[in-house]
Amino acid sequence: MTETAVENLAVFGEFAPDGRASYDNAVTRFRENNIVLPTFAQLRDPSTIPESITSQLSEVEKDSADPRNLFRVHWFNAHADAKGDNFPGFVDVPTHIELPSEMTGVDARIVLAFGNRFPMIRAHKVLAAYSCLVARLVTGRFDPTLNRAIWPSTGNYARGGIAISKIMGCRGVAILPEGMSRERFEWLERWTINPDEDVIKTFGTESNVKEIYDACNELSQDPLNVILNQFSEFSNHLGHYGVTGPSLEKVFNHVTADQPGKLAAYVSASGSAGTLGAGDYLKDQHGSKIVAVEALECPTMLYNGFGDHNIQGIGDKHVPLIHNVTNTDLVVGVSDDSTNRLDILFNTPAGKEVLAERGVAPELTNMLVDFGYSSICNTLAAITAAKQWGLGSDDVVMSVATDGSDLYNSDRERIMSTHYAGGFDHDDGAKVFDDHLMGLPTETLEMGEVEKNRVFNLGYFTWVEQQGIEIPDFEKRRSPDWWDGLRPLVDAWDGMIEEFNDATGASHG
Repeated sequence: MTETAVENLAVFGEFAPDGRASYDNAVTRFRENNIVLPTFAQLRDPSTIPESITSQLSEVEKDSADPRNLFRVHWFNAHADAKGDNFPGFVDVPTHIELPSEMTGVDARIVLAFGNRFPMIRAHKVLAAYSCLVARLVTGRFDPTLNRAIWPSTGNYARGGIAISKIMGCRGVAILPEGMSRERFEWLERWTINPDEDVIKTFGTESNVKEIYDACNELSQDPLNVILNQFSEFSNHLGHYGVTGPSLEKVFNHVTADQPGKLAAYVSASGSAGTLGAGDYLKDQHGSKIVAVEALECPTMLYNGFGDHNIQGIGDKHVPLIHNVTNTDLVVGVSDDSTNRLDILFNTPAGKEVLAERGVAPELTNMLVDFGYSSICNTLAAITAAKQWGLGSDDVVMSVATDGSDLYNSDRERIMSTHYAGGFDHDDGAKVFDDHLMGLPTETLEMGEVEKNRVFNLGYFTWVEQQGIEIPDFEKRRSPDWWDGLRPLVDAWDGMIEEFNDATGASHG
């Protein structure tokens, strides 16, 4: 059987058996390339990053393969100004948007943090990739001089993995369905060492994840290939618990400083379920409910269903191993017809005109360019949750805008040619606004004990029958205490990162 994430978890807090040579090779490689690793604490609070490092970031283009960009893998990056300043600095509060009730139709305050402020891939999945690889590096489970990092994904995580691999001086391989957006593949062409070998296109689109796993299982026959499967790497969950959760808490504290409120819910689409880990943090700290989102065209949690959809980055005919299902309160299904059409509304003159007529301020309308498909999906699910629970003006619903609309320009052209061949005019915009924002064609499932157990059990078919995880290892994830026991690993890894940096002697100072 291939190495599983559950087996990996057993050595997360200790040095891997026979890992000394890998560790020493990594230290040498990082010393030679002057690579310093940020701690999770520094990514959680960039004000703690040494000035000797931040002072050099003005020399580094934000989207370049420079090791110093590891210190930008967080939610606190400011936008470059009109002069093209490489480093306008870090912001005190992650950049975010609060959607007005004129746009949402609810009194609850819906707030999203922008993921496209992250470096290199302009999506927050680069944090997940860093979390997964650094946890292996500092425990002697990855040798950058020998191993190839295999990044299975439906897009942004694979791009993040390739970026992190290149920065860390190792070979990265992206595996993703052939039907993903053209922009993703164009980026991979530019960043991989050998695109013909390092970009593996599997059959299908967003929902075809088993085909990705099959490719991983084949590659795992070579012991030099290390599979960093975002769907089963618990370091993905922990990176978001330890970094994204506190970052969103900072946004919440900011938006309620002058208008007190309750953090009622956190919403995140379930692709790998990594970002849902931030919800675990917010529930621990604020008692907020957790909303998991999937595509109505592939209603896995809702109906044990299947299908294809175009909300790239979410819901893939299985329940990820790292999804803390028993901590989830609501499942929302969102149609890709809604995300496709709202993307057009947000990015066309006629659509912006309709938004303005409905009372959305121009400065907010202009920020909607930062919403990709899954960002729109999260927004619709947040509105749905607010309606489902009757949330009011004292309630805040937090979510993330995973990436920006620039990753979907080719998809928008295709959808426009299919549905609006004569052009998208004012009447089209008004209909989309009414049907897909105000009308909100979504479906929900309250997660009582029966439904939590049903969704949890659904994971058996992927992880036990297909991927070979032992039933006791699969079952122990049902317990909240087991998940609580993972949390200290983030601080443990920070100690290991500091020891690793000391061993390399690398410095940006």
